[in-house]
Amino acid sequence: MEIKARGMTFDVYEGGPSDGDPVLLLHGFPQDHHEFDLLAPKLHAAGLRTYALDQRGTSPGARPAEVAAYRLEQPTADAVAVLDALGLESAHVIGHDWGAIVGWWLASAHPDRVRTLTAVSIPHPKALGLALRVRAAQRARMSYFKVFQSPVAERLLMARDGAVLRAMFKPIGSRGDHYVEAMRNDPGRLTGGLNWYRASTGGFAAEPGIIRVPTTYVWSDRDGVVSLTAALRTRDWVEADYEMVALRGISHWVPEQAASALAEAVLRRFKRV
Repeated sequence: MEIKARGMTFDVYEGGPSDGDPVLLLHGFPQDHHEFDLLAPKLHAAGLRTYALDQRGTSPGARPAEVAAYRLEQPTADAVAVLDALGLESAHVIGHDWGAIVGWWLASAHPDRVRTLTAVSIPHPKALGLALRVRAAQRARMSYFKVFQSPVAERLLMARDGAVLRAMFKPIGSRGDHYVEAMRNDPGRLTGGLNWYRASTGGFAAEPGIIRVPTTYVWSDRDGVVSLTAALRTRDWVEADYEMVALRGISHWVPEQAASALAEAVLRRFKRV
């Protein structure tokens, strides 16, 4: 369905029992709502209602041209506006990659709207900022940011039939083809996604602050982006019931590579509320 909010139109994909507890699903880059295709049915079977939001830059009707429009307070406000449009006072929030960062911001700035937070792959931004300062290995892991922020990023990522993107998606096999083809057929979508990186030149030191909603952080040991230091220090920024789940042998693409393990962590979080 289409949700009109903040002068834009967002694509939202709903599923599960109509009377189930609501779950807002927030994707990362370079993905879309399809990254939750394997997770959502498991949540539906548990009686939950899911709303998978194609965030700004991905939804065709929500692509501001200015890079500044992708600063994190903007997609955070989008999530609040979408909850309002859906008539939901609050929801469980599950976010992966950039979606996880929006989840951290949402839980910090609007804790009344977040029943629980499950952040997948990306730790609390302040924990990540600490790791970037003290661990050269973490800085090396995130050196790709400069490439994604460059004005030639679109050309680099789509060169040779999207070879760089296809290599990124190797752990999830043919599922990655959907995202590459989607960006090939709709170049504005790729630029919209890259603008999240271009708008993040200030780093991760700003908000969000302390999280006071029940939180699970899911980290995977084959994640090429996030170091163990950043993962472990996330605990410092949560003053609520907290669990860190470490998945072995899993890459950055947790929702598609380890949907069952993620579902177990999510449902355990919900039951602990």
